[in-house]
Amino acid sequence: MRFLLTDEQQAFARSLDAMLTAADTPAAVRAWADGDPGRGRELWAALAETGVFALAVPEAYEGLGPLPVELAVAFVELGRHAVPGPLVETVAAAALLTELGDPAVAKRLLPGIASGEVSATLCLPGGGPYALDADVADCVLADGTEGGTEGGTDRLRIAPGHGPVLASADPARRLAAPGAGGEVLATGPAVTRAARRATDWARLATAAQSLGTGLALLERTVAYAKQRTQFGAPIGSFQAVKHRLADALIALEFARPLLYGAALSMAPADIAAAKVATGEAAYTAARTALQLHGAVGYTEELDLSLWLRKARPLRDAWGTPAQCRAAVLGHRRLEPEALG
Repeated sequence: MRFLLTDEQQAFARSLDAMLTAADTPAAVRAWADGDPGRGRELWAALAETGVFALAVPEAYEGLGPLPVELAVAFVELGRHAVPGPLVETVAAAALLTELGDPAVAKRLLPGIASGEVSATLCLPGGGPYALDADVADCVLADGTEGGTEGGTDRLRIAPGHGPVLASADPARRLAAPGAGGEVLATGPAVTRAARRATDWARLATAAQSLGTGLALLERTVAYAKQRTQFGAPIGSFQAVKHRLADALIALEFARPLLYGAALSMAPADIAAAKVATGEAAYTAARTALQLHGAVGYTEELDLSLWLRKARPLRDAWGTPAQCRAAVLGHRRLEPEALG
């Protein structure tokens, strides 16, 4: 089977690419990392106008979705342009609130998420003990109590604040533990089910971001290999360099259909497989970019560093490769044909 995006989906990707290219996202990323979210919030508002966040919100709550394929298309572009902020977490929060099945809670928060007026982050077991960008998000959702260490996943609350902002491999990924207490939104088994679904959406969006990050790294490395000369010839003409670039390209192109296939099925095992493939492909592209750029690749002044420092954290966010592989294998063991 051959999977192709529709003309409308391709046009959506091109429009996002054009908008973000004109927005000087590297400057926004650097400002965000320094604790100045002003430019990032402007990007957020512009993305909301295109309907990016509404893709994760049902039409009943002023959204356009849920439309996971279109969301994956959008997040590939967000990854290609290294857009900062709790983008994945806001999508996961929308899925969480939708899956809860409580109209009052959904009506309270989902319209704001769809319009971009509410940025959300969350702390669930599938995402570790910290919430991304809790210092700038409008709503911090958490399970149990402080850090998600008590109460399990059968209790959802709005955290009243957060702890200290911690350092990360990617300075634009600002992590903090949610504060204790806060308003309880829901309790019971429905919270557990909703948290699992939210994790699926978070993994899908992270996988798309990883693919976009890898594509950006490869594009910049190919351009550099054509410009940099050694022994009187562009280094891109050397067979060893061609092989490294080809390996990175193949990894990314093999990961792409897994991503869109997972968006079509929204099966947890498919999503986990896509996240492994895209995360590893982006990490391969990052290692190739660093090696072929040489010493200049290590400098923070080079925009390349903005993507280099995202590849590894995205690979591990919302499920490490080992955790996602375990999810795939666990699903296969339950299939009847796997028992034959």
